[in-house]
Amino acid sequence: MTKFLHNQATGLSDLVSLQTNTSARVITVTGGTKGVGKTTVSVNLASALARSGKRVLLIDENACPNNISSRLGLKARFDLMHVINQDKKLDQVILRGPENIFVLSALRGIHALPKLDVTDQQKLIKCFSQLTESIDVILIDAAMGGETHVLPLSLASEQVLVVVSGSKTSLMGAYALIKMMSKEYAKKHFLIFVNKTDTGLASQTVFEDFSRVARTYLSVSLEFAGFTQRDEKINQASRLCLPVLDAFPISQAGDNFKHLAENVLYSSCKDYFDGAVDGFMQRLIHKSHLSMANYTA
Repeated sequence: MTKFLHNQATGLSDLVSLQTNTSARVITVTGGTKGVGKTTVSVNLASALARSGKRVLLIDENACPNNISSRLGLKARFDLMHVINQDKKLDQVILRGPENIFVLSALRGIHALPKLDVTDQQKLIKCFSQLTESIDVILIDAAMGGETHVLPLSLASEQVLVVVSGSKTSLMGAYALIKMMSKEYAKKHFLIFVNKTDTGLASQTVFEDFSRVARTYLSVSLEFAGFTQRDEKINQASRLCLPVLDAFPISQAGDNFKHLAENVLYSSCKDYFDGAVDGFMQRLIHKSHLSMANYTA
């Protein structure tokens, strides 16, 4: 089984040696309910972006075993909380995954952000400033359930990719999430990815029906980002701890995720922020007091 068990201490040193850049696209991947496949989508979107030449930092809010690290065959000994507590440097907690993919486990750290004083906030922002010239895309896999910080993560992001399936529960949960973010926090733009359907036509129908309801009752802009059909190759790649494009580069599922990457990069469905990575962390800290306590799918 091919795995990418790289030493964490080498992650950032590899990262900063790459060609410099001064901006990063920030995308939060979420869903209205568990089981829609958002972590699978996050891993494979990151792979497709990396194959297009983008350097991707995956920020993982999920707990093991259903998180990004385990999906890529990585072992995260340290996480963002170690950086916040000044026990470790950022270069010691970032894992290197497949080519051009870097992973930061952040579950505990994101939960701690609202409690930071001004000094600790400034230290954390400064830590992330060292990534400004080394990352093209920040991709956040937001956790589901009552403890999620999907709200501040989404509001700090340029784009929110909502993963849905054709199930009633999935669509109702996604609608409730979009409604809350739009009505309470003025988030108006969302990308929709339809996962686990039988055909491309069925995916398009799911999106059109969902979009029609949203346009009728919510003042939001929804954009169809793509779809995947039920495909055993996705499950097999996951068992191999590989993105599907690495395990099965010539496959329908691989093509679907390449199309998703293209649609995300060239989408007009985004908010515009200062592109620096430290700017994202500053926004996230500022938004971190917002709670999902009143959100019920």
